[in-house]
Amino acid sequence: MPEESLTSRLVRAEIVGARRIVVKVGSSSLTANGGALDGARLTALADALAAARKDGREVVLVTSGAVAAGLPPLGLQTRPQDLASQQAAASVGQGLLMRRYGDAFAAHGITVGQVLLTVDDVTRQASYRNAVRTLSRLLEIGVLPIVNENDTVATHEIRFGDNDRLAALVAHLVTADALFLLSDVDALYTTAPSRPGAERIAEVESVDDLDVDTTRRGAAVGTGGMTTKLEAARIATAAGIPVVLGCAEEAAAVIQGGHVGTLFHPTGKRRPKRLLWLAFASQSRGTVVLDDGAVKALTERHASLLPAGIVEVAGEFTAGDPIKLVALDGRLVGRGIVNYDAAELHSMIGFSTRELVATRGPAYEREVVHRDFLMTRKLRKRPAKKPSAGRSRLDSGA
Repeated sequence: MPEESLTSRLVRAEIVGARRIVVKVGSSSLTANGGALDGARLTALADALAAARKDGREVVLVTSGAVAAGLPPLGLQTRPQDLASQQAAASVGQGLLMRRYGDAFAAHGITVGQVLLTVDDVTRQASYRNAVRTLSRLLEIGVLPIVNENDTVATHEIRFGDNDRLAALVAHLVTADALFLLSDVDALYTTAPSRPGAERIAEVESVDDLDVDTTRRGAAVGTGGMTTKLEAARIATAAGIPVVLGCAEEAAAVIQGGHVGTLFHPTGKRRPKRLLWLAFASQSRGTVVLDDGAVKALTERHASLLPAGIVEVAGEFTAGDPIKLVALDGRLVGRGIVNYDAAELHSMIGFSTRELVATRGPAYEREVVHRDFLMTRKLRKRPAKKPSAGRSRLDSGA
C-alpha cells in the first residue's frame, strides 16, 4: 500500500474524531437474496452504530428498505415498477423496518425515532428549518434518528429518487462531521468490480476530476447505483464534509476510519445552513442571465448582484425566493435569494442602482441578490457557441 499523503492522514484523522456522523445504508445491504429483510444484516449494522454511540458519537441513520420490507407481506417477488404499488409496499414495509430497528437498538439501550422526509421538506425554507429543529432535538435528548424518504406520499416529480442524495442533504441539516455511504460494494472502482482490470480507488480528492465508469446498475431491490453515490459525495464534500464509501458488512471498520472503502476529501468549506439549503436543496423559482462583468464580480470579487449586470429574467418569483444565476452561454453561476419580484425586476434590467434611486426612490438602493445570500460556483470553460437566431439564452434550461 502506497504511503498516504499528509492531507489524507489529516482527513482520516478528521473522520476518526468525527463527533456527529450520518450513516446511509441501501436496501441491498439489508435484504437477503429473495428481497426480504435480513435480520442478521440489520442487527450487525445496529451493533456497529451502537458501538459508535458508545464511543461518544452522535449518529443519524439514513436507511432504505421500506419497499423491500413490504414485498413479502404483499406476496411480491420483486420491486414493483408502478408508483402506486411501490407506495403500497412502502406503507406496509416502513412499520416493519422500524420495528426491526427498534428491537435491534433496544438491545443496546438506544431509543430510535422515525423521521420521514419528502423533497418539499428540504426545498422549502420553512420546512427545512423544521427538519433541522426536529433532528437537532432528537440528538440532544439522546435519540438515534432513523431517516427515510416518505415513499408513501412522494411522486415521481417530487422525490429524492434515492437515499444517497437524501443522506448528503441530511448531513447538511445536522452539520455532520462525516458521512458514510454503506453499500453492497466495498469501494469505488475504475469500472464495475466484476470486470477484468477493475481497480479499487482508495481516495478521491475531487469528485469532479474522476474518470470512472459508473454505468453499472444498482441492485434489483434498490434505486441507486454508483452514480448517485458520487453525486452524494459531491454535495457533501463541497460543504466541507468528508465522505467514506464502503461495504455494509465492514461498517465498523468504515466508521472507525480504517483503511477500507474509498475516502472522499472535502473540497469546500463549511457554510451557514441557509447557504447549504440554497446551494443543494432549494428549488429555483426563476432564472436571471448575467453579463460577463456581473459574472466576474460575483465569482471573483464575491460581490452582490446589481441590476446593471442583468441581461434577461425568466420565471414567476417573488422577493425572498431562490433563483438561478446563469452566464450568457447558459452555464450556472450560482443561486441566490432575490430581493425583488420578477415583474419588478424586468423593468430594472440594465439600470444602475444610482439611476434607480434617482428615478424611483431609496427603496431601490438594495441589491438584487446580497452576497450573504448568494452561492456561486467555479465556471468550467466551454467552447463559445453562437446562439440560434430568435432563441433565448434561457431556452437551454440551464
